[in-house]
Amino acid sequence: MMKKFRLMLALGLLVAFALPAAAQISIDEVNAEQEGVTFRDRLKSTAVDVDYFSLARYKAERAAIRKERNYLEVGAELNGTLTSNNETWMKVSGGDNSITLLARLYLQHTFTKNLFSVSTSVDARFGANRMKVEQTNDAGDTKSVGIWFKDQDEISISVAPSFKMAKNWSYGSIIKFRSQFSNGYISRTQQESEHLKSTFLSPGYFDMSFGLTYKSPVERFPISVNLSPVAMSAVFVESELIRGNTWDGKHGWEIYGLPYADASSKYEGGSSIQIDFDRTFGKTGFLRYRTSIYSFYGWITDMGQKNRYTDYTAYRHALDKWNDAEDPTVSHDVKDKPQLAIHPTVRWESTLDIIATRFLKTTFSFRMYYNRAQNVDVQTQMQLMVGLTYTFKNK
Repeated sequence: MMKKFRLMLALGLLVAFALPAAAQISIDEVNAEQEGVTFRDRLKSTAVDVDYFSLARYKAERAAIRKERNYLEVGAELNGTLTSNNETWMKVSGGDNSITLLARLYLQHTFTKNLFSVSTSVDARFGANRMKVEQTNDAGDTKSVGIWFKDQDEISISVAPSFKMAKNWSYGSIIKFRSQFSNGYISRTQQESEHLKSTFLSPGYFDMSFGLTYKSPVERFPISVNLSPVAMSAVFVESELIRGNTWDGKHGWEIYGLPYADASSKYEGGSSIQIDFDRTFGKTGFLRYRTSIYSFYGWITDMGQKNRYTDYTAYRHALDKWNDAEDPTVSHDVKDKPQLAIHPTVRWESTLDIIATRFLKTTFSFRMYYNRAQNVDVQTQMQLMVGLTYTFKNK
């Protein structure tokens, strides 16, 4: 019975898979209404630049900007001579043993941004020589002693801010300071405190002016002219010892043009002019010529002076009479002291450099200084030097 059921089930399944199956599906017609669909983008779009930040590139760009805005020149020079003779040479041919050293350090920097620029210069020089001089002691014995004596000592600083107002014209100011480093004495054999004639800020000079500056656009003629209708010039002698010391028949306060012995400074108002020229010749720059002329005239102060004398001889007679305390006919009040009319001061510096190699240079310099309040004669200095030099420029 069970076998018949299994046989019938197998035959039924065989028939079911073997025969095809069919079905009928009917779809009704649908009329759907059309409606507008609006898509909204709720995500914010952000532009993405393909460039990325580079620290090395940023530093390079900043360095290029600094180099474009700044001009820097730094130089150092060392010159010296040594002369040595033995006793036999000096007995027969004469001469003396000597050492001369001269060192110089200078800096020039110019910063420019848009219409504003500021130029700064520093020039420091110091030179001394050593020679033997004959000295006699209290016992009357004479011996030769080598003594150092300075022959050049100066530091000068200049700052000139300006604003460009036209192609070749600018307006601004020039501020200058000048003094020395160490003590200066009357002579080699007179180097005691009573022989002191100069030290730092004794004297010291300070000049300030405001006006217009013209710079030539021609490269072959790089001249600069500053005209300052309003200017101030001051001299300082801070050392009371130097003001009271006497040399060349006058007191220190008189030699440096102070109005009286107790005064440590003098200020004058007036006008000034400054002319600068700096040019390098040759493709390699083997020749360089620089010159600077500065003149100040204190006409504003001169107009307000009492007891003014234009003739120097008449001024000296009146001053000697005023200094005579025993003369009862003369008022010895400081306000009534005779005054010498202010004369223009002139300072001219000129330098010619011949550069043989990068580290060897020959320099010829000439200086002229005129200040009637200090000396009626013109002061001049000439130097011819050959020595070591090094100059750095960023352009």
